[in-house]
Amino acid sequence: MREQLDQVVLAVEQVLLGKPRAVRLAVACLLARGHLLIEDLPGMGKTTLSQALARVMGLSYQRIQFTSDLLPGDILGTSVFDRDSGQFVFHPGPVFAELILADEINRATPKSQSALLEAMEEGQVTIEGATRPLPDPFFVIATQNPVTQGGTFALPESQLDRFLMRLSLGYPSPAAERSLLQGDQGRSRLEALAPVLDPIRLRALQAAVPRVSASEAIIEYILRLVGYTREQAGFAWGLSPRASLGLLAAARAWALLEHRQYVIPEDVQAVLPAVVSHRLRASDDPAGHGGGALARRLLSEVAAL
Repeated sequence: MREQLDQVVLAVEQVLLGKPRAVRLAVACLLARGHLLIEDLPGMGKTTLSQALARVMGLSYQRIQFTSDLLPGDILGTSVFDRDSGQFVFHPGPVFAELILADEINRATPKSQSALLEAMEEGQVTIEGATRPLPDPFFVIATQNPVTQGGTFALPESQLDRFLMRLSLGYPSPAAERSLLQGDQGRSRLEALAPVLDPIRLRALQAAVPRVSASEAIIEYILRLVGYTREQAGFAWGLSPRASLGLLAAARAWALLEHRQYVIPEDVQAVLPAVVSHRLRASDDPAGHGGGALARRLLSEVAAL
């Protein structure tokens, strides 16, 4: 199991050059059965990361390009009348895949954005009165452009909260970009990737995450972190119980990646910025750009022990 996780991380790092921490966080998010939001400029490798994860995990993959004219039926599917049978036949939409890339999700209208809410939270969708289960595992990677760019619809807090983590890949280092320019193009490296896992083994790894031990001291540390956001000045609101549960799940997944069956404070600290930054807002920052600074404040002002 440990060797397989190392192989997964190494394989994705060979495609997404110079971003080892982002790769490990993305894998931890998948292991914790969460969903991932990547906010960055176009061309930073967001799509490459999603395709590489799908390939090495052996998962079926669908990319949904979110645009202003996208309809919920384009995501979920729709029923079409079959003249031969005289009945309506349901045609599944791209959401019925194991790994979904919701590309530029904030370019779609709120109605289309919300089509993913039930899928992400419940692992199922309700279409025309019928509830249809989604594949297991089911992992959504959504990308969004900075809200300062034109033609975007900001994600509401209720939808942001569905994402376990938010990452920003950023520019590669000069050395990584040099390797990118001198080596094969991303498409060639992606096509060379071989599956390391399959859905059955991935589900086994996901089932192992809740069994990673979290001591009472770790629980108290997480409670102090979320309590700080609810009690101290400067926070527009505090972290919800869903956030504290997500923080613990992500810390357990990170510990598993570190080949441990128990959580230490450093695991919580490693995943905290990605888990809480999109859930926090400064009381004097209505635009909601200060979540990263608030996460750093938590790490610096809340003692681990």
